[in-house]
Amino acid sequence: MSTNPNRLIGGQYLIKDASYNDIFTYEDLSEEQQMILQSAKEFIDKEVVPKKHQIEKKDYALIEELMCKIGELGLLGISVPEEYGGMGMGFVTTMLVCDYISGATGSLATAFGAHTGIGTMPILLYGTEEQKQKYLPKLATGEWFASYCLTEPEAGSDANSGKTKAVLSEDGKEYIITGQKMWITNAGFADLFIVFARIDDDKNITGFIVEKDKAGAGFSLGEEEDKLGIVSSSTRQVFFNEVRVPVENLLGERNGGFKIAMNALNVGRIKLGAACLDAQRRILDYSLQYSSERKQFNTSINTFGAIKEKLADMAVSAFTSEAGAYRAAKDVQDAIEDNIAKGMPHNEAELKGIEEYAIEASILKVWISDAAQISADQGIQIYGGMGYSKEMPMEAAWRDARISRIYEGTNEINTLLCVSMLVKRAFKGKLDLMSPAMNVANELMSIPSFDVPDYSELFAQEKEIIANLKKSFFMVAGSALQKFGAELEQHQQLIIAASRIMQEIYMVESAMLRAEKIANVKGADAAKNAEKLVQLQLFKSVEIIKTEATRGIISFTEGDEQRMMLSGLRRFTRYNQYPNVVNLKTEIADLLIKENKYTF
Repeated sequence: MSTNPNRLIGGQYLIKDASYNDIFTYEDLSEEQQMILQSAKEFIDKEVVPKKHQIEKKDYALIEELMCKIGELGLLGISVPEEYGGMGMGFVTTMLVCDYISGATGSLATAFGAHTGIGTMPILLYGTEEQKQKYLPKLATGEWFASYCLTEPEAGSDANSGKTKAVLSEDGKEYIITGQKMWITNAGFADLFIVFARIDDDKNITGFIVEKDKAGAGFSLGEEEDKLGIVSSSTRQVFFNEVRVPVENLLGERNGGFKIAMNALNVGRIKLGAACLDAQRRILDYSLQYSSERKQFNTSINTFGAIKEKLADMAVSAFTSEAGAYRAAKDVQDAIEDNIAKGMPHNEAELKGIEEYAIEASILKVWISDAAQISADQGIQIYGGMGYSKEMPMEAAWRDARISRIYEGTNEINTLLCVSMLVKRAFKGKLDLMSPAMNVANELMSIPSFDVPDYSELFAQEKEIIANLKKSFFMVAGSALQKFGAELEQHQQLIIAASRIMQEIYMVESAMLRAEKIANVKGADAAKNAEKLVQLQLFKSVEIIKTEATRGIISFTEGDEQRMMLSGLRRFTRYNQYPNVVNLKTEIADLLIKENKYTF
């Protein structure tokens, strides 16, 4: 059974305050999880980091070799149940392995993510018992590698518009698949392909399991794509010319492929957030080491305020990213355990658990991939001209980070999804968005209090501000929804503004709850640096929310309504006691410089 009866359901963070007691943080990792973490980190440091230059020379065979070694460690089957040859670990541990396997190079991170996520999970979640028994043990050990064939030349974000066809043979024993797929990760060395095709004129696509060795002459691959980043990740086009697939290899239900694809992407999105975590830590560590060694004007460049600011910003982003990722991971795990306790089969329990937090998955995908890209960009800036050199780690880090904002649904698609999924949950009666929206509307008409609150308790002001930021969201999103109704989806720029407010609220609240938990478990002194990180993230989030909310308000209101809402926004983003941002960043940077590594 779940150990968290007070768990918030997906999207509920906007309307109900979470307690630090009810969230999981990076500091809560068990002894077993710490051992798995060390195993993954040791493998990366010994087997991958020394071969970074080789990886950046399109060495596809090396990535396959490394994947085999990860399989030998058992880490390819971390989330596969033991009865199918895996380790059967919970979702948090799955995220943890993804975190540490993915940090050193995007090429291996992509191969690992495609195999363990969108390559293996569709069979685990939708396969028949026979399919699971046949394929999962091979995938869990690395005997076979998997690939996922969804994207087509004219079907990118609109995944259900694919033109690949499947026709039932005259004897009814096989489906004959014809079509073309592109940007297929692991295509060059995969043994098994999850392929989506449309049967006859069906409304939706259908999933199939295609074994390469049995696909025949009609199966062929294009050349390796010449890419900006993840250069040793095998990425090819896959062609199907009347490839015959046994009817028993249909995955899930006919017409059910779109559902499989979307749920596989939900898993992929939250794991993509995890896959950008250790990359941020390593980028910061490289930046610290280089800025310590690099001398200008007879002094290390890490003594300069401009460099200290970048180092502190990286640390704030890394701390916040970890907080959001592991908070959501445990919520998913608890939801899965609750579903199993209700009698659901494991695959259905996992599907429902992941689907429950699809909003948070999209938030993490967008926010953390953006943070990783910004950190890599700042890392290049710290290195200066040397950062542009292929001899240094930042050049590859920047190129590898860039793809994270595109796959598993572009950041724009995921940003739009956050709001649309929230509204759908409200229409289904899972979330009450109307009551808080009405309360905010009434509050705008009331006279504000000018009393100075008592902020003697830890995070008292931060909690008040975060609660007010939630009011800002309901003020903007509620007014826009009331004005445009069902036509709101046609106003993407307004939706994006509302979604960015949602994202900032979830991430900064996660950081604050993490720091509060550290303070209550380890003591206030232990939480001093975490408190500084939270103050800096909150200041940044408030400024972002001010900008996005203002952009929305002035774009769909005018006159008295506009003046009232702008006045409300000032009220909801007000500080009574501003943090000293420059001092906080200097203190964080000085600690980082002293430790010469990310230490939070």
